[in-house]
Amino acid sequence: MYSTSQLDVPAAGPVDGQRESTRDRVLQVVLTQGPVSAARVGELLGLTAAAVRRHLDVLSEEGAVEVKLVSGNRGAGRPSRRYVVSRAGQSRLGNDYLEVAAQALHQLNQVGGADAVRSVARDRFAAVEDRYREAIGTASNLKDRTAALARVLDEEGFAASVRTVGLAANAGGRTTLKAAQICQGHCPLQDLAADFPQFCEEETDLFARLLGVDVRRLSTLPTGGHVCTTHVPLGRDADQTDPAVP
Repeated sequence: MYSTSQLDVPAAGPVDGQRESTRDRVLQVVLTQGPVSAARVGELLGLTAAAVRRHLDVLSEEGAVEVKLVSGNRGAGRPSRRYVVSRAGQSRLGNDYLEVAAQALHQLNQVGGADAVRSVARDRFAAVEDRYREAIGTASNLKDRTAALARVLDEEGFAASVRTVGLAANAGGRTTLKAAQICQGHCPLQDLAADFPQFCEEETDLFARLLGVDVRRLSTLPTGGHVCTTHVPLGRDADQTDPAVP
């Protein structure tokens, strides 16, 4: 029989593993919900805000998350702390193979120029278009198509969600304007797209084709945003309900 001191694995190992598992869950919530408060993360995971803050402190020390200070609606009081996944945190999810792809694209760019790179990006998204279109199905409602697109993106690792924005009401209480935003908290092509924005542009064009409307990119991870945000105009329809969050 070995004493605890003779074992390679410390007796506290299972506890440490449990902490790491919880920390991964905290990181996942920040990835999909950020910018998000510690209290909100706790609500979603069934943890106290104090426990969440301890995990967030470690993740912050590791460089996986960043703190954003957000002022209140009227600018009064101390700014509240909101957490987002950092660029280092994105890389931590594992995109090592992209280094080889980046080298190849840089060589292609030198030989064939930007159009050659765009052709590669276009082919990349053409390869998934049929699968995405099938996932969206035959929904005729733009709201439903947008929600379905966000779901398939989420299933493929983009940490995607959709939210309704830009609401306004007239004197009669009817909605006069509505839009949706597809938010992607993770992008496996982030480092690649930082050097070659053609990938973001071709993805935006793909979304427009799938949804059948002109869409607009408001922010991207490669340009420093905490999420990739695509604006989808839903039009003037007071009877539409909010897209379901995947």
